[in-house]
Amino acid sequence: GGGSAGGAAPGAKPGVEHKLEERLYSVLCCTVCLDLPKASVYQCTNGHLMCAGCFIHLLADARLKEEQATCPNCRCEISKSLCCRNLAVEKAVSELPSECGFCLKPFPRSILERHQKEDCQDRVTLCKYKRIGCPWQGPFHELTVHEGECGHPTKTGNELMEILDEMDQNHKKEMQLYNSIFNLLSFEKIGYTGTDFCSQTCHKKEVQFRPYRTDDFITRLYYETPRFTVLNQTWVLKARVNDSERNPNLSCKRTLSFQLILKSKVNSPMECSFLLLKGPYDDVKINPVIYHFAFTNENNETDYMPLPIIDSVECNKLLAAKNINLRLFIFQIQK
Repeated sequence: GGGSAGGAAPGAKPGVEHKLEERLYSVLCCTVCLDLPKASVYQCTNGHLMCAGCFIHLLADARLKEEQATCPNCRCEISKSLCCRNLAVEKAVSELPSECGFCLKPFPRSILERHQKEDCQDRVTLCKYKRIGCPWQGPFHELTVHEGECGHPTKTGNELMEILDEMDQNHKKEMQLYNSIFNLLSFEKIGYTGTDFCSQTCHKKEVQFRPYRTDDFITRLYYETPRFTVLNQTWVLKARVNDSERNPNLSCKRTLSFQLILKSKVNSPMECSFLLLKGPYDDVKINPVIYHFAFTNENNETDYMPLPIIDSVECNKLLAAKNINLRLFIFQIQK
């Protein structure tokens, strides 16, 4: 017969044609990092693909440089309103094979995470006696043998007490934060910025940081909220990026710090504890930290304090947004 075997292109030499998956990698990869997206896939108005991390990073960089974000491929404008998810590409990528990081065998990306967490015999595991100080970690298929030979169950009471004392100290630090929050919730005077479900009525909203630029020759990005009322006092919050360094867009590490300012006059010092949390509709990860300050008419501004976001990725999420929406709690300390 004159047909080509196996559907290969006429004239193709054996071994020259790439596998279909390899050809798809180059078609479906992110145009910025050139890697296959691990989660959401966004596309510009001309169809060029960007993984979620690169898309957010482009928007954050544009905010820092006071420029319009553009697609690195075709230079068309990109924004959260102009770009959309490409669900077909997300589904196609999830079916492509990817190597397990432990056993190096290929699996469809849609089941790879479960395989690496639950099924892979080479996945890294910890000894069950870690709770009493065993430092062993190794492949899952060696776990049973190790636990049968582990010496920690035979340690003396004194040896175990030293390990448990160290664990208690770490646990105590974690509990201090939660106990402090529960203690603050028992205060008589508590104020917070709430949320608003209906734009027709005047309920409290979370504080909204809006972007501005300084008047310097080389302008710097900063954020400021409109004035808001909590505990019958008027307040403003300010925020800055990387403590106002000259070119934060050139830095991979991104941080935000904030300052709370009392705008109204007070008859006596107003001692407060306060903390910032994410708004109810945001997915940014913020670790709660309680700050303290005594506000007076002469000393009405706190120092800039770090906004306790967990890493630069979360910071980029905030910078990429049109505004930053957070929830502020203020607890007035009664003498």
